[in-house]
Amino acid sequence: MNDSQSDSSIRVIAVCVIKRNGAILVFEGFDTVKGSAYYRPLGGGVEPGETTQQAVLREIREEIDQDIVGLRALGTIENIFTLEGNPGHEIVFVFEGRFANEAAYDVEEFTVREGNGITLQARWRPMSFFNDHHRLVPEELAQLLHDGSR
Repeated sequence: MNDSQSDSSIRVIAVCVIKRNGAILVFEGFDTVKGSAYYRPLGGGVEPGETTQQAVLREIREEIDQDIVGLRALGTIENIFTLEGNPGHEIVFVFEGRFANEAAYDVEEFTVREGNGITLQARWRPMSFFNDHHRLVPEELAQLLHDGSR
């Protein structure tokens, strides 16, 4: 799930949109250079030899110890951004899925464990929460979710 890049390569990531009563599960990051928060669904980098589906399932299991079922591809977004003053470029495969364990939907906040030891919090946020001050990233994700709900 780490959004930073150490070189100028294009990073391939896969994220999973998990929905609950009109809200989606997102982690909150903070860009200290911009002085603003951003929110993104859980997921992360695709490792060599694994598919994007395998990557998103592995990432969710590693980050919050939950299994995902009913995985469905929603689309792909080319994400060109600046984070902490550094340029980034990602190809983001967006999936929708459900928790295998229904009890996970009763959890209000998940502690996300990153491979580098950093922990983040993931919370349910209604789509109406996202605006200029609460940015959902990648930027095109809100439109993709809106188009996919038709």
